[in-house]
Amino acid sequence: MSTAIPVEKPGAEPPVVELAGVTKEYPGGVAALRGVDLTIVRGELLAIVGPSGSGKSTLLHIVGTLDLPTAGSVTIAGHDAAALSDRRLSALRAQHIGFVFQAFHLVPGISAQDNVAEGLLYSGLPRAERHRRAARALERVGLGDRMKHRPHELSGGQKQRVAIARAVVGEPDLLLADEPTGALDSASGEAVMQLIHELNMEGATIAVITHDTEIAARLPRQVRIRDGRVVQDSGGPDAPDGRSVRAAGSGTDPLSGEVR
Repeated sequence: MSTAIPVEKPGAEPPVVELAGVTKEYPGGVAALRGVDLTIVRGELLAIVGPSGSGKSTLLHIVGTLDLPTAGSVTIAGHDAAALSDRRLSALRAQHIGFVFQAFHLVPGISAQDNVAEGLLYSGLPRAERHRRAARALERVGLGDRMKHRPHELSGGQKQRVAIARAVVGEPDLLLADEPTGALDSASGEAVMQLIHELNMEGATIAVITHDTEIAARLPRQVRIRDGRVVQDSGGPDAPDGRSVRAAGSGTDPLSGEVR
């Protein structure tokens, strides 16, 4: 049986991500997310920022459909995640979401081009086409001269560029970058953030998940999360004229709150 996701009917383009009242609870009554609403529209570049234990990693897993909420709805590119079987959810993830992680997760012993081609493994494309697109993606991230290099022959910054190329090779609707500079020196981290900005200018929709407020401050929109709640959303789709929208009842400025 095919696991392809149906093509949307012509009309108004749905948000890339739409969360409504999302709660995530774990055994023992631990609530990692508490009624989160979040909309990400095509072409946005935003940071989801918060201290350790704030719920941002759980939010990453929910947005990336790696986990499902206890309550609330998750819609990705117009598709209700709760309405899909595991196979169709995997297909949704493969077709619509690219992931970049702090630890790179490259396959050792194979070339950069082969690592990027892995991102198209379930695309149904022939091997030659996967490798052609992988080469193009590596050129896009400035590694056209490193295609045959294996991970141990690359610097940390180059490894992260390979990981980004793998994430974008299938032209996903959303790129989720989880602490993309966390394992890099400052110069390499700066180069990776510059690449993220360039990809966004080319049309990619990107959410950077980070605890680093300096990185977050450089992005056009910051979604600040604390204790499982969105406490501030600057410049989101519902913010008038791009002004900050603060969560009702937050009481204090989350920028000056204690980091826990």
